[in-house]
Amino acid sequence: MLDRDTKRKIDSARQILVGKVPDPKAQVEQITTALIYKFMDDMDLENEDMGLTSQFFIDDYSKYSWRKLMDNRLSGQERLDLYVQAITNMTKNPHIPQLFRDIFKGAFLPFRDPRTLSLFLKEINQFSYDNSENLGNAFEYLLSILGSQGDAGQFRTPRHIIDFIVEAVNPKKNETILDPACGTAGFLISAYKHILKINSSNFNCEEDKAEDKIIKGDTATETIIEEKINYSGDLLSPVDKTKLIKNIEGYDISPDMVKLALVNLYLHGFSDPKIFEYDTLSDDKRWNKMFDVIFANPPFMTPRGGIKPHKKFSINANRAEVLFVDYIGEHLNINGCAGIIVPEGIIFQATNAYKNLRKNLIENWGLYAVVSLPSGVFQPYSGVKTSILLMDKKFAKKSNEILFLKVENDGFDLGAQRRKINKNDLPKALKILKKWKKNKTVPENSKIVFKVGKEIISKNGDYNLTGNRYLEKIDYSNAKWPMVKLVELIEEKIERVKKQNIQVWSVSNAQGFVNTTEYFEKKVASKNISNYKIINSNYFAYNPSRINVGSIALNKSEKIGCVSPMYVVFEISSERLNAEYLFKILKSKEIEKEIRLKSQGAVRKQLRYKDLITIKIPILPLEVQEQIVEEIKQFQKVIDGAKQVVESWKPSFRIDPSWELVEL
Repeated sequence: MLDRDTKRKIDSARQILVGKVPDPKAQVEQITTALIYKFMDDMDLENEDMGLTSQFFIDDYSKYSWRKLMDNRLSGQERLDLYVQAITNMTKNPHIPQLFRDIFKGAFLPFRDPRTLSLFLKEINQFSYDNSENLGNAFEYLLSILGSQGDAGQFRTPRHIIDFIVEAVNPKKNETILDPACGTAGFLISAYKHILKINSSNFNCEEDKAEDKIIKGDTATETIIEEKINYSGDLLSPVDKTKLIKNIEGYDISPDMVKLALVNLYLHGFSDPKIFEYDTLSDDKRWNKMFDVIFANPPFMTPRGGIKPHKKFSINANRAEVLFVDYIGEHLNINGCAGIIVPEGIIFQATNAYKNLRKNLIENWGLYAVVSLPSGVFQPYSGVKTSILLMDKKFAKKSNEILFLKVENDGFDLGAQRRKINKNDLPKALKILKKWKKNKTVPENSKIVFKVGKEIISKNGDYNLTGNRYLEKIDYSNAKWPMVKLVELIEEKIERVKKQNIQVWSVSNAQGFVNTTEYFEKKVASKNISNYKIINSNYFAYNPSRINVGSIALNKSEKIGCVSPMYVVFEISSERLNAEYLFKILKSKEIEKEIRLKSQGAVRKQLRYKDLITIKIPILPLEVQEQIVEEIKQFQKVIDGAKQVVESWKPSFRIDPSWELVEL
């Protein structure tokens, strides 16, 4: 497990580098190179202690051994020169395996400060290769600080999402496993650990619970998940373990990602990991290789220059997300399984490529469940809305229905930092998926799951996989609902901010709270917030003196924020009201008219508290309120999409006053 001392060493190594190497990815590369360099010397020392000869730093390369590099008699400049020579020439060392040569390929030192290098190498010198499991967790922690890879649409998949998908797919010891866009090999390592766990004598499937895992890290980005119990895979024979390691493969187009994936697998016990630098979409040399299990979080963005796919895809497309799903579907064995993270466009886009893809998913590739994730799961790298597609060819043949699950909370808030919260639907969703595959039953009265017949989804030919589209809607158009005064539904809160460093959010008229500090600094005159009022989630606030222009705000986040003393803050009765429903009602034209009638004042209109609380709100069942809010959100997406189309379309000519066509 990742102990505090190991974490401290990694943080210290990064802090030493940050002044000279500010890019997190470059820091990871420098630490990776130095660690492998040090570990090769550790292995030579181990051989010598056992009476064997060194295997890596011998002959002309003995001068580059780590021990000589760390010799106190060397000056800082001499150490720097020796280190640069060593990492540059290591790829030519005939005594090291191809794995290490691949890791050192392209290695270089991006600075020339002897003091910084000496401090950095001294920190690396504290690591030792005698505890590979600890080093594996340490490296996962190191990789967790990686940010977006940007240009290729790549970003780190949160560890808890990876583990959820792997648990749902449940790979077995004899199955071949692939990730065709593997990045740093997160899915592959999670699959390996899962197989070790289910093949351990101390593992009990019935007692395996989310509480039995140690979640380290305050944010989704830096989170590492460890088992409280050590699962060694003792029920696997040596032959089983050898075969398991050979069965796991990964491809990535980026040489940097390949290098990190190789190191990550190596530190988790893979002596010869099968990670290949390979363009899955444009190169067809590996096309004929099939797999039992495929995991992927493929790039969501198509490069500006477009993609030139080879001719073997079944779907005619040039979008990366379409081609990756096509690749996965076509490379599953007859009883294959898969878990894929996809952007929302895959779910509902109406062009032929997307429709044909969804048709294949349902009719040929074994889609049995769609898990909707909340927007913001991939913050701070991307705010794109995503879903998980779960495929099982064998199970899908026996089922005429698709399961839809809606995950609203994944254990972290949806702000830019993705901080830990105590709401998490993933364990419940996992239990539902397992039960569905076991006996095709779903819990009654569950808000997060329902099933839809395949014939209903395919009925109009677009195979839309937006779950809410198929929910049975009750006609409430003629129903009479009680109208209840706000005074019965809200309670005024007058809490004051105690701490000076609390996050402050500014109010943006009808849009609620803007959750970035940068925006706040532009909008709020003073940073002294000692007199501001706290506003938690499920609270709303209004400015009495500006209510007529719509200054109502809602805090939809788990974070604590605050507002100016000018605002009145209310807590909403969550047992009777959905907070967003109330916000929509208060912003409606009907209520706006009533607010204007109740507002008083000649120059600046003001809505008094005693008048606000007399406003009546229609109280519908909570599930209906949630349905209304969801439909409004979906409709807003349609409006936003239409706006983008209008804004991106421009005429190529205009007609001037003389009736001549003029090119623009």
